[in-house]
Amino acid sequence: MTTYFVRRLLGSIPVLLLTSVVIYALVAAQPGDPIDAYRADPQFTAEDEARLRRALGLDQPIFLRYLAWMGQALSGNFGYSQTYGEPVFKYVFEIALPRTLLLSGTALLFALIVSIPVGIYSASRQYSATDYVVSLLTFVGFSTPVFWLGIMLIYLFAVALPGALPAGGFASPWVSIEVDGWWAYISDRLRHLILPAFTLGALSMAVWTRFMRASMLEVISQDYIRTARSKGLAERVVIFKHAFRNAVLPIVTLLGLAIPGVLGGAIITERVFAWPGMGSAIIAALVNKDYNVVMVALGFLAIIVVLANLLVDVVYALVDPRIRYG
Repeated sequence: MTTYFVRRLLGSIPVLLLTSVVIYALVAAQPGDPIDAYRADPQFTAEDEARLRRALGLDQPIFLRYLAWMGQALSGNFGYSQTYGEPVFKYVFEIALPRTLLLSGTALLFALIVSIPVGIYSASRQYSATDYVVSLLTFVGFSTPVFWLGIMLIYLFAVALPGALPAGGFASPWVSIEVDGWWAYISDRLRHLILPAFTLGALSMAVWTRFMRASMLEVISQDYIRTARSKGLAERVVIFKHAFRNAVLPIVTLLGLAIPGVLGGAIITERVFAWPGMGSAIIAALVNKDYNVVMVALGFLAIIVVLANLLVDVVYALVDPRIRYG
């Protein structure tokens, strides 16, 4: 297992390098450049523009600019953000990323807690009224656009029911630990987290519930399950001790694929709810031609995709004893 793990990590290095090349090329290909923000100043002359282009390296061919950026990145210097007025590494990894991880982690946890027991319950009562209701809700769940669901939730809980839940943002600016205490501080952030986390996790919850139901139906029809039932074991023991471990394998795969998907989907969700995370940072950076932020944020998402796929393989081997890696 260790040899396989190291081999996969080493094999991911060229993948990440190629990904960085593609991201840099796409970012550089969009119209405009970081100097656009200065051209609105009537005192900004052509000489100033030429001097600034040389200082930023924009007068160089794209491959030389990429090599210069990569050299700086490998030394730990990811540049300066003109949008946020501070080093890119500090803003992305100390401010934006923790907020996105909080939102995405809560959404995934919510989806897991709901989808697995609901999928098992629906499968154990196939063709019942509950099963039909669950199937209907899951179909509605993965056919509903994320942005529309977010807007409807905002209308319901912030407009139709004023004050029920915040319409957006990360926290209320008037709530602080010093004045209101820890409980008020934490509860305020939890209230801001509920709507975006539900919106972001709704699609995963619907998909995982359907897969959990289908997987459980397939497993409980196997001979070893019938044998367990014939021994007089309680249905709860049959389901959770004998059937669940094999039925949950597809969810392991989906979870690994969902981690980068949820982080990517957070871009839309954060925009709808004005959540100041990586999604909002990427959109603002693209609008302002803040290439350093875009490169670091999208590069981190690429790393998450690679690590998530590796994590799926490792968890598979732990869950299923038939799988062994050399």
